[in-house]
Amino acid sequence: MTDIRQKVDQLAMDAMLAQGEESVAALVAALAEIAVEAEKAGMTAVPALIEEMRATLAAQPNDADVFLNGIVRLQQAIEEGAQAPAPAAAQPAPREPAPAAPKLSALQLAADPELLGDFLVESRDHLANIESQLLTLEQDPANTDAIHTIFRGFHTIKGLAGFLEFPAIQAVSHEVETLLDKARNGEMAITPAVVDVVLEGADYVKTDIHRIELAAAGQPVSDPADNRALLGRIAACMAGAVPPAQPPQQPKEEAHGTEVPMPGPLAPEPEAKLEPKKASTLERVIKVDTNKLDFLVDMIGELVIAQSMVRHDGNLNSISNPKLQRNLSQLARITGEVQKTAMALRMVPIGQLFQRSVRLVRDLARKAGKKAELELFGEETELDRTIVADLADPLMHMIRNSVDHGLELPDVREKNGKNPVGRVTLKAYHQASHIVIEVSDNGRGLDRQKILAKARERGLIQEGAQLTDKEICNLIFEPGFSTADKVSDISGRGVGMDVVRKQIMKMRGRIDIESEPGKGATFYLKLPLTLAIIDGLVVGVGEERYIVPIYVLKEMFRPKADAVFTIEGRREMILVRGTLLPVTRLYRTFGVEPRTTDISQSVVVVAESGERHFCVMVDEVIGKQEVVIKSLGETFKHIQGVAGGAILGDGRVGLILDMDGLFGGSSNG
Repeated sequence: MTDIRQKVDQLAMDAMLAQGEESVAALVAALAEIAVEAEKAGMTAVPALIEEMRATLAAQPNDADVFLNGIVRLQQAIEEGAQAPAPAAAQPAPREPAPAAPKLSALQLAADPELLGDFLVESRDHLANIESQLLTLEQDPANTDAIHTIFRGFHTIKGLAGFLEFPAIQAVSHEVETLLDKARNGEMAITPAVVDVVLEGADYVKTDIHRIELAAAGQPVSDPADNRALLGRIAACMAGAVPPAQPPQQPKEEAHGTEVPMPGPLAPEPEAKLEPKKASTLERVIKVDTNKLDFLVDMIGELVIAQSMVRHDGNLNSISNPKLQRNLSQLARITGEVQKTAMALRMVPIGQLFQRSVRLVRDLARKAGKKAELELFGEETELDRTIVADLADPLMHMIRNSVDHGLELPDVREKNGKNPVGRVTLKAYHQASHIVIEVSDNGRGLDRQKILAKARERGLIQEGAQLTDKEICNLIFEPGFSTADKVSDISGRGVGMDVVRKQIMKMRGRIDIESEPGKGATFYLKLPLTLAIIDGLVVGVGEERYIVPIYVLKEMFRPKADAVFTIEGRREMILVRGTLLPVTRLYRTFGVEPRTTDISQSVVVVAESGERHFCVMVDEVIGKQEVVIKSLGETFKHIQGVAGGAILGDGRVGLILDMDGLFGGSSNG
C-alpha cells in the first residue's frame, strides 16, 4: 500500500515538471503501472479513475491543472481503499474483470513505424533469451544470474510496451517481473510451478507480439487474448499456491481476422499468414554478428584494392582491346556498388543515440533544480555504427554541460524575461561527406570573463594576452578546466569537455563553438560518415607515398623563393595570403631521401589542425583517391604523425598522415 502511495506522490511531481510528448508518454506508462498494482491490492475504484485520467491526459496534454486535480482524486481513492478490510492471506484476492484492452488503431501502429519495428525485434530477442535462461533455471534453481537476466528481459519489455501503449503485454510483464523480484530477493524459491507460470507469461507476450506484428503488416486481428486467468495464476504462485496448469490451445480461424489464443508452456509460435506486395517487420530486419559484418567490409575493401591494382596494371594498359577495357570498366562499376552497399550495412540512424538523452536531460534538470525540455531534429540521419558508439560519452558530457552550466534556474530565467523552462536541442544533418551534430541550449551562454579569469588562475594564458572570442571559448577544452563554483555529482571536477575534444579528434572530427551572452551556446561536431574509408590526396616524397586526408586540406601551390622566411634562425615560414604559416618538411619528419630540398621546386600543401593552419612540403601531388584505412597494429600505433596505412591502386602502401600529430611533433620543419 505504501508503495502505491509513493508512486502516486512521485507521479504528482512528474506531472508538474512534464514537458513534451516524451513526458506525457512517461506519465501514461506510470498510470498503467499504478492501475495494475491497485487492482492487485483490491482497490476496484482506482483502475476506472485512472482510465478517466489517461483519457484526460490524451485530450488535454498541456493542461497540468486538470491532470493534477485527477491526482488528488486518485490519492483520495487510494486512502479509501487502504481503509477497507484486507482479503484473506491463504488465497489471492479475487480479481475484478479487467477492462478490455483496446484494439490496435491504425494511428497507434503508424505513429512511429521505426520505433514499433525496434520494439518487435528487441522483444523477440529478450523472449528468446528468457526462454533459454528459464530452461537453465529449471536445471539449477539457485542460478541467480539467470534470475536477474529473466527479470531484466521482462522489465525492458514492460517499459517498451507501456511507452507504446500495449496494456495486455505491459500487465503480464509487470506481474511476472514482480514474481521474479521476489525470487531474486530471496522471498520465494524457484520451483517447477514458478518456471511454468513464467514460461506461460513469456508465451502470452510472444503471442501478443505476433498479433501486433500481423496488425502492423496490415492484417485484420482480434483483441488481445484474455490475460485474467494468467494473472490469477501468477498471483497464486506469489501467494504460495500451486496454480493449475494451462492446457495448450490451438489457433482458430475466424471469418474476419485471426484469433490468436494464448499457447501453453513451450507451445510453438503460430505461423504468420501474410498476404503477398505486406512483408513482416521481422522478415525485413535481421541481426548479424558485428565481427562478421566487419570481416565482410574488410574483404570488400580488399576486393576494391585488388580491382584497382588490376585496373592500373601496366601490362593491361598496353593492350588496346575495347572489349577488355569495357569489362574492366564494368568490373570497376560493380565493385564500387558492392563497396557502397557494404558501407551502408554499417550505417545506423543517430536517433537511437538521441533518444537516450531524453531521460538524461530530465534527471539532470531535476537534480539541479531546473526545468528543461529536449528537442530532437534529424533523428533519421545515418552514420557509421562505430561512430554512434564512440559518440555516446562525448554527447553525454556536452548535454551535462548544457544543463548544468548553460541553463539558468527557473526564477533567474523569469527575471530575464525568458521561459522558465530551458531548452536543449540536438540536431543532426549531412554536409558533403560529413555529418554535423549540433548541441545547443538557450541558457546564459559562455561567460567570457569567468573563463579568462579561470585560465589565468591556472596559468593557461599570460596577463595582458589578447584572445579572440573563439580562442577564449576553446579554453574550456583544456584538461581539468571548469568554471563551476563548487563540485557536485553533476559537474565541477574539470573532467568532461577535454574528453569530448579528444574523442572527437580520435574520430577524425572537429568541434566548434558559437556563444552569445544571455542567449545560449551551440557546439558543432563535424564528423566523417564512416571511419573505414577516407578520401585522400596522394603525395610523393622521394620514392614514398603519403595520403593527406581531404577534410584537412585547404589548398596547395608551388611557393616562390621570396615568400619563404626563417624565424629566429630555426623555424621556416611561408607567406600565404598575407599570413605567415609554419612549414613541415615531410622528408625530415620521416627520414626519407627527397627529390629536391629546394622549397621553390617542391609543392606545398596547406593543411588545418584544429584552429591552426600550416604547410607540408612534398615533392609532388599524384592525385585524389578513396582508400580503405588499414591499422598499423600495436607495434606502430604510437608513431607520431601517422594515422594508419592504405594500399594504393598500384599495389604500393601509403601512410595516412595525422595532421595533429605531425604539426605537434615537428619542431623546425
